Amino acid sequence: MHDRAPDSRTADWRARSLRHVWHPCTQMKRQAAMPLLALARGEGPWLVDMDGRRYLDAISSWWVNLFGHANARINAALHDQLARLPHAMLAGCTHAPAVELAERLSALTGGALGHCFYASDGASAVEIALKMSFHSWRNRGHADKREFVCVRHGYHGETLGALGVTDVAVFRDAYDPLLRQAHVVASPDARQAGPGEDAAAVAQRAAADLQALLAARHRHIAAVIIEPLVQCAAGMAMHDPAYLRQVRALCDRYQVHLIADEIAVGCGRTGSFFACEQAGIWPDLMTLSKGITGGYLPLSLVLSTDAIHDAFYDDDVARGFLHSHSYTGNPLACRAALATLAIFDADDVLARNRAWAAQFDAALAPLRRHRAISHWRRAGMIWAFDVAADAGFAQRYAAAALARGLLLRPIGATVYLMPPYVLDEATTAWLARETLATLDDALEAR
Repeated sequence: MHDRAPDSRTADWRARSLRHVWHPCTQMKRQAAMPLLALARGEGPWLVDMDGRRYLDAISSWWVNLFGHANARINAALHDQLARLPHAMLAGCTHAPAVELAERLSALTGGALGHCFYASDGASAVEIALKMSFHSWRNRGHADKREFVCVRHGYHGETLGALGVTDVAVFRDAYDPLLRQAHVVASPDARQAGPGEDAAAVAQRAAADLQALLAARHRHIAAVIIEPLVQCAAGMAMHDPAYLRQVRALCDRYQVHLIADEIAVGCGRTGSFFACEQAGIWPDLMTLSKGITGGYLPLSLVLSTDAIHDAFYDDDVARGFLHSHSYTGNPLACRAALATLAIFDADDVLARNRAWAAQFDAALAPLRRHRAISHWRRAGMIWAFDVAADAGFAQRYAAAALARGLLLRPIGATVYLMPPYVLDEATTAWLARETLATLDDALEAR
């Protein structure tokens, strides 16, 4: 455990940050009472603070860092790109990283999603997907298809359009008067299983709820948006792949677009490169961000089918998709993404992750038997469990984790582990032991 007091320089950086930096997803008054983690550098899966203390980044810095901080191969690619072309506008221009990345991603879908539109962050990608869906229907003469469907407790970002299809009260409620209301259908969260039910039965019930809505409103609904396999902000709510197959079939039957938000669950996080692969389906639109650059640079994108792309292909400029960002298709970000995909290929990452996950499962066995936890679950490289605890549990757990050299931030009563894909055997065993010890610390501190 860390017990060395911070020096005055660290305290100064913390004070300056609180004075001038508005931190994300934070009540700043509460943050003022909790010491900020003042970081100096990263080394593989570790973050190092200004006093030289090391912290295992067990949540991949908000789920983005796949191959460790300061990865030599991604660094080399970015150094090369810096000397060539750091940035240029993509309207009326093109460059190799943007083209090659779009080609690679299309190939990973087997050509099912053949067109790539670039943006900067996950919420922006969701906004783009919503606009594309509505506008493509309008271009085809169905302007009244302007409603959207989201899943209960689903999360898709915090810009106004993305919040309109988000059902997490703490993010949404303050802005509700500004939002376009979406239809909210039942979640397939397997934790809802009743006596004698399994995850597939919960998925069937959720799909039936969606079917009832589509039967009544499909002429007005443009798209259904879902987080495939794991609703992350809902406390890592996991569901059976059968749900995705049923949603795909319903969208086909009722002529509604399916938007798969793979921002958090893509890039190998659920075990396959895209989560949708585990259900054997492809959406009409897919959003991707977070891990696509290996945790290096902001980049998001929307992959679309030919049919959606072609609905905008016209002599009339107004029928085009006139959306833009200043840094759309930034060459550095695209090059980082290409380097990330190259590591997946060179290291056979998905196969390695399967072997590592089995090793981590074994190391976590004592934690899994803990008396205070329920709903132990895993999807690929995401582990989660729920804790019977009071409202202050998440804050206590995060603080106790930092004291033990771990960066872990529970979502309410849900503790989750989403580590980078680069842990060695010794670090894996240490992470399992310290996660259990942190739970005991947090429970004892009540």
